[in-house]
Amino acid sequence: MTGDLVRVVYRKYDGSLHWNQPGRLLGEDEFGVWVGGAAGTPVSRGEQRVNPAEHDHVMLFPRNGWWTGLFNAAPHRTDVYCDITTVPTWPTPDVVTMVDLDLDVRRRRTGVVQILDEDEFAVHQVRYGYPPEVINEAWAAAEWLATALTDRIEPFDTVYQRWLDVVARDFGQINVA
Repeated sequence: MTGDLVRVVYRKYDGSLHWNQPGRLLGEDEFGVWVGGAAGTPVSRGEQRVNPAEHDHVMLFPRNGWWTGLFNAAPHRTDVYCDITTVPTWPTPDVVTMVDLDLDVRRRRTGVVQILDEDEFAVHQVRYGYPPEVINEAWAAAEWLATALTDRIEPFDTVYQRWLDVVARDFGQINVA
């Protein structure tokens, strides 16, 4: 139900806990499921709490895409940050999880789009033994995202702003122990 607390869980290919944070379920549309967090939302890497979110943000979890999207409210210098992942799954209604495959695609607020962490992706292909189909899906997703972000194909143009507006209007900081 809209507003419910959701735990966002990224894992590495070996199953170890990676980035994770709470969020609020915002809703669903043709692009996938949207989860939001206000500035100050706690963010953890593994079990270690890191800096809280600097700005309001929304996350998109597509139903069939090998990626997730993070959309930041201004004035954050990164407009959109996409992690290349396995297809997100919902093992329970309050948990979304996926495997972070290390490649990332970012659009700065200036409009510059970059594919990031190609070196880490190469190292982890060996370390974790990514199968060829995972490598191929990851590269295909990264290349598609680079084009979609550059050309501002939805949901990377204006759709996400509606969800950021919901966070700003309806949800404050998420406090968790």
